[in-house]
Amino acid sequence: MNSTYNKEQVSEILNDLAESIDIPPSKYKEAKEHYEAVGKWLDAKDSDFSRYVPQVYPQGSFALGTAVRPLGEDEYDVDAVCLLSRLTADDITQKQLKEIVGARLKHPGSRYKEKIEPSEGGWRCWKIQYADESQFHLDILPSVPDFTRWFVGLNIPEGILEHTIRLTDKRTPEYPTGWPERADDPTRSNPKGYAIWFRKRMEVRLTEAKTALAREKRASIEEIADYEVRTPLQRAVQILKRHRDVRYNGDENKPISVIITTLAARSYSNETELYEAVMSIVPGMRRHIEKRNGVWWVENPVNPLENFADKWNENPRKAEIFFEWLDAIEAEYQHIITDDGIKKIGSYLAESYGRRDAMDAIEKYASRHGREAPSKVDSPVVLLPRIGSDSPEQAYPNVNVSKLIKPWQP
Repeated sequence: MNSTYNKEQVSEILNDLAESIDIPPSKYKEAKEHYEAVGKWLDAKDSDFSRYVPQVYPQGSFALGTAVRPLGEDEYDVDAVCLLSRLTADDITQKQLKEIVGARLKHPGSRYKEKIEPSEGGWRCWKIQYADESQFHLDILPSVPDFTRWFVGLNIPEGILEHTIRLTDKRTPEYPTGWPERADDPTRSNPKGYAIWFRKRMEVRLTEAKTALAREKRASIEEIADYEVRTPLQRAVQILKRHRDVRYNGDENKPISVIITTLAARSYSNETELYEAVMSIVPGMRRHIEKRNGVWWVENPVNPLENFADKWNENPRKAEIFFEWLDAIEAEYQHIITDDGIKKIGSYLAESYGRRDAMDAIEKYASRHGREAPSKVDSPVVLLPRIGSDSPEQAYPNVNVSKLIKPWQP
């Protein structure tokens, strides 16, 4: 077995797969146009609302470059923060903040007044539903700047602390009258700071990618937007999220994106090849999951007081599924670089990432190399046993083998 050659093939095919599930630059541009237009409406100079100096910026996967194309008929879900820069939590209650942003969005002269769904808003945001053909909805999260006293002495990286904010949350008892008075409450957030941290984790490869594209376009690196390129870290996060979506579709206990993204970024070591990045990240993710006095803990890198895995302690099944999922990915990826695995990689991709995207990735690879695809998508994928194993359960004791690629053969 030439494992080096197999790894190169697999990494190339995985890049094709990531491109297939990625959101095209045109959609990032469209999302940017949407939230910037909302920002212009909120900050219109003929409105009293402009005195709050509103700022609208993206958060989540669109801000990180890790969004994936929706499965089936699902929509693109874009989250944007609406920060009222001239207010603080001492000036306004959560309820008042939510209502004044909603009132401006639903103003009689607003293009958004008929697009707010539901009209009373969600528990945290105002959802703007665009026309069906756009497949877009934009969640606007009202917020104010946060005081930083809670975070002094926590060794938060420079340039991040000043971006802390407070978001409205109807689920908190204090919603009608004020704000929670604890550092780890759900109204505290720092999406801009998180994006800065995530970018720093991949800065070397991001600069390389932007430099290469600038050279190709005969442009300056400053002219290349971040969303025009992808690093191995971003690709790995996309691959992991889509694997999760297909494997646990409809399961409310499935791994959440912020945990996947955080652990992946912490585990990334500037690998250049996607296969190597995934195989470094997946085992590395376990090392960044803690147990503090018997409590599962995944620390928010820009707020050490926040535990992303808090729900694991309320529902142990969430932790079980997460570790089961990591074991399954590791087992699958160890197999696909074997000679037998590479022959049937199309079936593995179809099983784990969806048939359409698997076929697209395999066909791209085959077309580029001017030969037949390395595997048929409809052939069975065999998961090899580990040495000394008599059954799949024995080979992979921490994996729900009923969900692995089948049939298993000794």
